[in-house]
Amino acid sequence: MRRLQTGEDKGLNELMDRWRDPLVNYLIRYVGHREDAIDIAQEAFVRVYRNRQHFQAERTFSTWLYSIATNLARNHLRWRGRHPDRAGRFELKLELADSRLTPSQELVATERADQVRHAVTNLPANLREVVLLFYYQHLTHAEIAATLKTTPKAVEIRLRRSRSRLEALLKI
Repeated sequence: MRRLQTGEDKGLNELMDRWRDPLVNYLIRYVGHREDAIDIAQEAFVRVYRNRQHFQAERTFSTWLYSIATNLARNHLRWRGRHPDRAGRFELKLELADSRLTPSQELVATERADQVRHAVTNLPANLREVVLLFYYQHLTHAEIAATLKTTPKAVEIRLRRSRSRLEALLKI
């Protein structure tokens, strides 16, 4: 990021190479549609480039990037809620199943993973955000708090609430 701030535009390519896939995967889970996630990720990198001079070195780049992407995803979902006839169809990419499983075990695991993804998608936005950032992006409570502009304690509370809701939805 320092290289990008000092005018070396190739620094953006390196940032994109490193962060594109994790960001798109996060956004797919957040908005539920691959093409929308790719568009949002591209817009996030455009904003990184436009606002490169505003990046504060004491923050981690991932926190800043996920903050930008989360805000864009929120805006997208609000827009999609107001324009359901123009919104893309709902889609979640299935992760590859473990090849050591038997076909019947693989089917059960795939169905369970689909149930979990569906349950996460149906969480309220403030709970879904922390679940995605904590469990899928492996950010710490402090990093999530910085991304969402809240406190680590609020993140902890949201994670606890989301676990309770997921347990109820999945009847664990």
